[in-house]
Amino acid sequence: MRFVPHFIDGQAYAERLGKIVCVGRNYAEHARELDNPVPSEPLLFIKPATSAVPLESPIAAPHTHGEVHYETELALLIGEELSHVTAGEAERAVVGIGLALDLTLRDVQSRLKEKGHPWEIAKAFDGACPLSSFLPLSQVPNWSALSFTLEIDGEPRQQGEGADMLFPVPTLLADMSRHFTLQPGDVVLTGTPAGVGPLVSGAELRFTLTGGLEVTTRVE
Repeated sequence: MRFVPHFIDGQAYAERLGKIVCVGRNYAEHARELDNPVPSEPLLFIKPATSAVPLESPIAAPHTHGEVHYETELALLIGEELSHVTAGEAERAVVGIGLALDLTLRDVQSRLKEKGHPWEIAKAFDGACPLSSFLPLSQVPNWSALSFTLEIDGEPRQQGEGADMLFPVPTLLADMSRHFTLQPGDVVLTGTPAGVGPLVSGAELRFTLTGGLEVTTRVE
């Protein structure tokens, strides 16, 4: 069944979920923890709509492919078409803010990167993008004041601050719009902070986002 974006009050968004445009290494400390260079421009890739599943449901991690890493990210629901726009025009097109997991088959990704091959199969598989419900933009503060956390079995693992992004949300959206037309129903993932690691079966995950979003789920 195709994923339908919802707001926190249960109301479904009018548009179907489109593509999920992601940015890698948007937090310097995360780039360093994986021994990757800190980028001078956004590193973009896309997950298909078929990768989206509800974050509130148990997470089915495909451990048969090796380690499955969690990467907690701020997710933006797009409400207007964006193509070659300014930062100001881009930020006004966001209609919802939520959280997502950019699940990554880390062993698969490492093998593909060593060979110089594309690594979509490590990022875009079915279920690779658990998405929460979305807060209306009116319920959240400015971009730099946004904060989100992940706890696993009660232990803090990740904390992201909007102020720590290498490419702030308006700048990031404007850059994306020069490469891909963003359409209503598309979702943008804005990068993960340091603290990523493997998911373990049976672990309990608790997410929070400034504005009142809280989600608890488990790994199957």
